[in-house]
Amino acid sequence: MTEAKTPCPAAGNFFNLYHQGLVRVAVCVPEVIVADPVANARASLRLARQAAHQGALVALFPELGLSAYSNEDLFQQQALLDASLAALEDVRAASRDLATLLAVGLPLAVDGRLFNTAVLVHQGRLLGAVPKSFLPNFREFYEKRQFSPAREALSREIRLLGETVPFGNDLLFEARDLPGCVLHLELCEDLWTPIPPSTHAALAGATLLLNLSASNITIGKAAERNALCAAQSSKCLAAYLYSAAGPGESSTDLAWDGQAVIYENGQLLAESERFAPGEQMILADIDLDLLIAERRRRTSFADAAATEVERLRGLRRIGFTPELPGGDLGLKRRIERFPFVPADSRARDADCYETYNIQVQALTKRLTAAGIEQLVIGVSGGLDSTQALLVAARTMDRLGLPRTHVLAYTLPGFATSEATRANAWALMRALGVTAAEIDIRPSCLQMLQDIGHPFANGQPVHDVTFENVQAGERSSHLFRLANHHRALVLGTGDLSEIALGWSTYGVGDQMSHYNVNASVSKTLIQYLIRWLIAGDQFDDATKAVLLRILQTEISPELVPPDAQGHIQRSEDIIGPYELQDFNLYYISRYGLRPSKVAFLAWHAWHDRNREPWPEGMSAEERHQYDLSSIRRWLEVFVRRFFGSSQFKRSCMPNGPKVSSGGSLSPRGDWRAPSDAVAEVWLDDLRQQIPESPALGSHQS
Repeated sequence: MTEAKTPCPAAGNFFNLYHQGLVRVAVCVPEVIVADPVANARASLRLARQAAHQGALVALFPELGLSAYSNEDLFQQQALLDASLAALEDVRAASRDLATLLAVGLPLAVDGRLFNTAVLVHQGRLLGAVPKSFLPNFREFYEKRQFSPAREALSREIRLLGETVPFGNDLLFEARDLPGCVLHLELCEDLWTPIPPSTHAALAGATLLLNLSASNITIGKAAERNALCAAQSSKCLAAYLYSAAGPGESSTDLAWDGQAVIYENGQLLAESERFAPGEQMILADIDLDLLIAERRRRTSFADAAATEVERLRGLRRIGFTPELPGGDLGLKRRIERFPFVPADSRARDADCYETYNIQVQALTKRLTAAGIEQLVIGVSGGLDSTQALLVAARTMDRLGLPRTHVLAYTLPGFATSEATRANAWALMRALGVTAAEIDIRPSCLQMLQDIGHPFANGQPVHDVTFENVQAGERSSHLFRLANHHRALVLGTGDLSEIALGWSTYGVGDQMSHYNVNASVSKTLIQYLIRWLIAGDQFDDATKAVLLRILQTEISPELVPPDAQGHIQRSEDIIGPYELQDFNLYYISRYGLRPSKVAFLAWHAWHDRNREPWPEGMSAEERHQYDLSSIRRWLEVFVRRFFGSSQFKRSCMPNGPKVSSGGSLSPRGDWRAPSDAVAEVWLDDLRQQIPESPALGSHQS
């Protein structure tokens, strides 16, 4: 039985990446000398020491890197085999002073056969030897001339340099006290097969898949390697480390480019320079928590494992106890500040295109299915109603209906500013929808008077009742207008507001007939509108209105400005949307502990000067947050998300899922009880990040 693991308390403080469920890995490309194992061991150890100095737990080297790959029939020379063993001994001896695991390649004679083998070395111990499973013997490859495949091995253990060492392609290497850190080794051609050995290893629990490769270079082959590594890491929900041979291999009939890559679940984390003149090393930090979270949620992954259960149970697990570096090692991993908004302009444009068209397509289907040709929407002059109105107008175009079938209303209340009212009117006119205005103040006053609220008697009491009466009156008018015109009420509230419960329940802005913004975050809506401004769908006058709306302070406009003229700002109450969207993504998508989210947020947000920022963001829009601020707003998020807002989400209207980051629909990604409490998440924050003025001053 596998023992349940708890987060490692000995790995260091809050800022230590190993304490936060990450592991640093290195992929090395030494400059080899053909048939000179002593020199190759020195070159490998030089890079190994650099990897250890950088805090890497694992360092991967190329296939047959101790002997060089391109020896051909020299592999049949006993002198070369003996020298390769001596080189392995040099690596083993030097590894006693290194905390890093070293995955090196050499030829090994076993059972009267010669095997192309990967050996995992850890602090003076040989953890295991893995022979290559599939030998290429076509075109330029003639490996079967020298080597035997793993299936021909008779021994499951071998004597190697005086140790009894597990031998076979069925080995998993599991790090004690580092939950989820399980390694598997395969070699070059193994990845090119329909079912690589690493597939079964991943199904059995391996998260770090290491490929020792030689792989000569031909036109287009680098792209093929990238595609294979990306696909294998994605299908296996794992990290995939790949090291090809670099400079120094024989160029008799081949050339070598030294490609090294690190992928995690389909995403490229690091890549070497190809055709570099000397040795190279790349580093990346793998998030084990994210990989494990994905595997728990992906039921098809577990189903695939169940079909191979007997085979997977037969895999051998070799345990080792890593010496984990303490202290702040920094983070060699790019954390997007806006996980719903890619920093890369091409990826962002593609996301905006898909989001917009998902919204339009979904609304088109809803109207067609309902047999209804008109929409009712409240337009405030703010971001959310603007995006919903743009989608509504485009939907009418798609249906071949006039935009006048969109019945748009501005509904000014006690705190509506002239600026937002003017923006609402300008937008409605620019889009050519049916535009009207209903002043809700008389009906609100009647309601306030009926319930005995002091505001009805002239007292300036602006409490939650005062606010919700206005929100309720707006929604009540919209629903009755929809009845009157045989239309659907189009909701405008976004994913960020739904997560934080920033809406009025029942007959309020929480409710509609259909909500196209339901799984679109506030940060993405801002860039959707920017994207539409940059396109050719609207004329210059409409774009000017949209730009003014983008520049308007986010406010529900339910409370009049105070004596100093300060308006009601949403972000003063529920926190900066850019930070809360970050929290939402990692908590709802991956279920990470709040303290881990704070660690990631600090690395993303503490340095304003760290690039990249999304293109088009001005210097004034580029914010930074210290750990105290991150903790403060994360606590607000946790309290609202887990403790007080689920009952609103439990009966939210239909709306299309847009982002792989998930939705909060009770019929989709998020099913949660309405009566849970937030204490376990708050306890994690309190224990891992105690409130202290010093938190904001930490430097990496």
